[in-house]
Amino acid sequence: MSFAEKPDVRSATVQARCVRLLSKVADAALIAPAIETHALSRGENDLLIEVKAAAVNPSDVKAATGLMSYAVFPRTPGRDYAGVVIDGPQGWIGREVFGSSGDLGIRRDGTHATHLVVEAEAVVEKPKSISWEEAAGIGVPFVTAMEGLRRAGIPKGDETVLVMGVNGKVGQAATQIATWHGARVIGVVRKSEPYEGHSNSHVEVIDASATDVASRVRELTGGEGADIVFNTVGDPYFEAAHKSLALRGRQILIAAVDRIVQFNILEFYRGQHTYVGIDTLGLSSVATGAVLRELGAGFAGGHLKPFPIKANAVYPLEQAKAAFIAVAGSSRNRVILRPSA
Repeated sequence: MSFAEKPDVRSATVQARCVRLLSKVADAALIAPAIETHALSRGENDLLIEVKAAAVNPSDVKAATGLMSYAVFPRTPGRDYAGVVIDGPQGWIGREVFGSSGDLGIRRDGTHATHLVVEAEAVVEKPKSISWEEAAGIGVPFVTAMEGLRRAGIPKGDETVLVMGVNGKVGQAATQIATWHGARVIGVVRKSEPYEGHSNSHVEVIDASATDVASRVRELTGGEGADIVFNTVGDPYFEAAHKSLALRGRQILIAAVDRIVQFNILEFYRGQHTYVGIDTLGLSSVATGAVLRELGAGFAGGHLKPFPIKANAVYPLEQAKAAFIAVAGSSRNRVILRPSA
């Protein structure tokens, strides 16, 4: 494909191959994505990106099965991506970028395609040391973790962060960010297993199936408790998280199994606690890009590392259904679509 020498003057148009979800379904097993070709061209302040890799997130599956009433149909799903700019304002062509979004793939066409149009302010420069697949896997987990810790207050070197569901992708991202900033991290798992992610310092792990979590946290902190509890699971750990909080502690919540929990208001206000709710689906592409840029120095300095991508977790667009089913089955792998595969 040839492009005009002055991309600001005339935008290129490409015929993009896209995964399409035509209507919502009742169960992930019934997802039947089609592959369609659509013409794409950018607006004045947009970039046209050749997608090299795109992640499949649990939210993609939830939107496909009707759990997000605002999801539009038909649409191209996908929130996370990495690729090369092939058309854009002066100076952008050829740049390697990655990004994520709360609206891409949900309220508008997303990243599960050979090409993507997105605002220039939404993208982040891809570090040369990170592969396309690794960059595409950063998005939602790291944005969720960073937004939670930003809202609760970036932990300081003398603070303790308790991460419920520490081996989940958001749990690992939160651990990386907290230890990058010098905080101590204690992780919680539902069965006996070590912490399996990257960390900048030792992570003590509590097996919730064999130990009272709150009591163990008090033991490990000299009776003080955790300054921040990042609860990636929600209500199953709500009481343990609540009882683990230090004076003026903050609990971050990003998920729920059952929506209603019992809540001791007296302990809440006497503990001067704060609860922080995070929903990255409410962040635009541009807002998400701003969060990712805050993480740039961490990746550049090696304090933050992308999730390893296993070869058997990478699928071509034509196998999008298998990728969605893998995510619906709670795969621990970061599942990636590679459009050129």
